Amino acid sequence: MSHTETTLDVRPQLERGDEPFVLIMETAESIKPGNTLVLIAPFEPVPLYEVLAGRGFSHETKSVAADEWVVRFTRNQAS
Repeated sequence: MSHTETTLDVRPQLERGDEPFVLIMETAESIKPGNTLVLIAPFEPVPLYEVLAGRGFSHETKSVAADEWVVRFTRNQAS
């Protein structure tokens, strides 16, 4: 089985003053076990860690610039 990544850059929504939470959650729901949601945001999205952990995701976070964070949320394999 191949690993798939889905990238979601929420910076444009945030720049417009929109709240991307619903879009993030809808996208996360479409991620199959073993696959990854790559989230790009202008800040570290700490509140998402617990929310998505409760839905079976682990995460890796990397700050690539002062205003660019890349977080890889990988859905755990079903047990």
